[in-house]
Amino acid sequence: MARRGAGTTRVGAPADLDAALLGLSTEALREVVHEVLLELDDRTRARVAGAIIARAARAGAGFTPAALSEDQVFEVLAFVRVAVRAGEARPSQVDEYLGQGSSAFLRRDYRAAHRIFGALLPPISRGEIYLGQDELVDEVLGVNVAECAAQYAVSAYMTAPAEARAESVHAAIEPVCGLGNFFQPLQELERVALEPLPDLAGFLPRWRGLIAQRLAAERPRGRRFDEERWLSEVVKRLEGADGLAQIARATKSAEALRAWCRSLVEAQDWRAALLAFSEAAELITDADYLRGEFLDGAAVAARHLGYDDLPGYLERAWRGSPSLPRLRRWLGVHANKALLIDRATNALAASPRSARQRALLHVLLQDLKSAAELLADASGLGWSNDEHPGRLAFPLFAALLGGGPWPQRFDVDPPFVAAVDLATPTVEALLELAGVGRVTDPALRPVLLAAMTKAAEARIAGLTAAKRRKHYGQAAVLLATCVACDPSGHAARWAASLRETYRYFPALRAEIDRALPAR
Repeated sequence: MARRGAGTTRVGAPADLDAALLGLSTEALREVVHEVLLELDDRTRARVAGAIIARAARAGAGFTPAALSEDQVFEVLAFVRVAVRAGEARPSQVDEYLGQGSSAFLRRDYRAAHRIFGALLPPISRGEIYLGQDELVDEVLGVNVAECAAQYAVSAYMTAPAEARAESVHAAIEPVCGLGNFFQPLQELERVALEPLPDLAGFLPRWRGLIAQRLAAERPRGRRFDEERWLSEVVKRLEGADGLAQIARATKSAEALRAWCRSLVEAQDWRAALLAFSEAAELITDADYLRGEFLDGAAVAARHLGYDDLPGYLERAWRGSPSLPRLRRWLGVHANKALLIDRATNALAASPRSARQRALLHVLLQDLKSAAELLADASGLGWSNDEHPGRLAFPLFAALLGGGPWPQRFDVDPPFVAAVDLATPTVEALLELAGVGRVTDPALRPVLLAAMTKAAEARIAGLTAAKRRKHYGQAAVLLATCVACDPSGHAARWAASLRETYRYFPALRAEIDRALPAR
């Protein structure tokens, strides 16, 4: 195959392709599709062919897939029995039979679709039929299994008597949850259905009653599965935010509280959302991080309402569930240098458990010796832990000492999803606001460098003891950074000595040789 290089024209550019497709007749386009399908592997061909058939059947242009005979349905059922006994089957056969079930669904032969999907999908989902996949069946099947699972649920709806639809749909969804996208089953049913679901108004109260009944039976045993979300979805349709509020207050579950608050945010009822988020933060008992999530939401609502006390809401969020992003938001909102220093002083007085947050506060308050003590005393492992100071303090010290660029930004913690509507200042911005600059004090520079070298030694000792080879490169960068921060050459001799100490770790030595400047 020719390689694309300089001076070549890219064939199949979007503009050219669109123009070419418009210029083809229907017959010519059909021929091209058949030719392209022959070039595809079995899995891709099955997926493309299924997409074409589904698009044509839904287009309302008079096409319907061929009808399935009773013998063909029996053939699928017999195949499943043999496959379950054998414990395996060829993916191409499963593709063929699932494709037949999908074709029956698109033809509105819901009974045939229900029988085929009901025979094939549950044993595949339970792992009773192995198809050669490493993890997911999507790896080996060409058909869209999630679409088949949704069609199975719709077929159950269409074939059941009105009074039994809720039970029938639940019985279809429960064994294939791992194959489908049933985060919101009602939305998924409506998405896949070829026509409006009959008597949906009568189905919804029955569905609500069934899910509530199952939750009441499962909650004492701590088993909730996906049904809390399912109950929130149907209650929102039937009763709106008021119904969600009743469930949230009664259960105090995180999912119910989230659904209540989310419904008000979607409606952009920010006054009600502020009250709901604040109440949810009081009601939640599961974990501090959930309380912080709701307090973040209250701050978002306060920002939308234009309240002057936004810093107060952000402070409550940090105190409710301390994290570095929340700390940065509180420190930086509507702040000047004096306000920043005052907030940092108050935050440090609260003695946050996270050494990473304490290190930042010490630096902002120009107490670099205390920050250096935190880094020097830190463990060699656990750098990815939110409480470890290494990932923030080490590169920060390197920058303050003028040791060159660091491959990772200081703002190492992403903001929580609930707070994406809140501005989160970077650590660099806070340092600039606090007036923290390069360290020139000759008595202070060795203190910071000593903390960095001790942290680097501890990191290497921890990684080698735990045989975490994939982190050797990062450890080598720590050494190189220490060398770059010390123009006197002492750190270079220290790094060479450390390299010799670990001479029986060739992978580490190779990483050190790559990271250190040529000697």
